[in-house]
Amino acid sequence: MIEKQDVILFIAAYLIGSIPTSVWLGRRFYSKDVREFGSGNAGATNTLRVLGKKAGAVVLLIDIFKGWLAVALVTLSTYPQGSGARIHLEVALALAAIVGHIFPIYVGFKGGKGVATTMGIIIGISPVIALLCMVVFAIVLIVSHYVSLASMLAVSSFPLWILAVSKNHYSWLIAFSILLPLMVIFMHRKNIIRLLKRQESELKIFRKKAQ
Repeated sequence: MIEKQDVILFIAAYLIGSIPTSVWLGRRFYSKDVREFGSGNAGATNTLRVLGKKAGAVVLLIDIFKGWLAVALVTLSTYPQGSGARIHLEVALALAAIVGHIFPIYVGFKGGKGVATTMGIIIGISPVIALLCMVVFAIVLIVSHYVSLASMLAVSSFPLWILAVSKNHYSWLIAFSILLPLMVIFMHRKNIIRLLKRQESELKIFRKKAQ
């Protein structure tokens, strides 16, 4: 049975996930809507390319934080630590946050692809697994220079780490760990086409400046 607290926390998680960090920051400090430039994505990577490193870093950190915060709302519930009901609510809050980021109510339901928010969600669920996913992301990015590829592979490793590391093998958590990569991959479908055509933009963080 769904409790009243579950509905309230679910709505709160969606509203937190919906915070359009890149759009509000771009409009307020740069007089730009990042969705009208670059890839048109309201995320940290496009913000980096359109508004610069400082803005990109701010958006990245806030989007990660809002994913973590949405999941952390589970602590306001009356469910005991480690219970199935608490895990189920945690998964529901995570799903609400990612849907909010992709379809934010504040700016016409046109948001980002959810990678940074997804990382915040994973941190909220398991910091250890989040670290492992970050390692996958870093390795793929350093080798390929493609943020999109690194993001998809990092999130796709999430269900593998859940099975290998987590002690909470609840069916809802496993199902969510599979659904989350599918959502991220779907949001990157245009990037996949560009990758296959070798037209995807590279991001060389350690690029040397010309003398």
